[in-house]
Amino acid sequence: MKLSVKSDYAARAVLSLARRYGKEGSTPVEDLALENEIPSSYLVQILIDLKAGHIVKSQRGKEGGYRLARAPAEITFGQVIECIHGPLFDSPALSDGGCPPELKAVWQRLAKAVEKEATIVNFQQLAELSASGGANFDI
Repeated sequence: MKLSVKSDYAARAVLSLARRYGKEGSTPVEDLALENEIPSSYLVQILIDLKAGHIVKSQRGKEGGYRLARAPAEITFGQVIECIHGPLFDSPALSDGGCPPELKAVWQRLAKAVEKEATIVNFQQLAELSASGGANFDI
């Protein structure tokens, strides 16, 4: 399983918005980009994907920008990754009728483990961790 920098940038942007959750107003793309060291033109593309996945919502106009579409506790790390890359774990063996059953069972077990771990962590937990200055997250 290899994830791109796009998934890292998406998680960074969602975490930034989670830290601001409950405050009035939206956050401009430029602020998110600067805060997370992400090229703003690339971040716009990521935010469009996150908007389509109902993770963020946008506001147009002078006070425009982005905010979370729902509470950070309702947004899991796995949901953000799925929004950017699709299924968290996908192997051709899972749908290959020629894959030996004992190998398919291992692939299925691995897929379930990845999904389970990615859905345990939500962005409320991460925002609280960053507010407390903690650097380690025990999953």
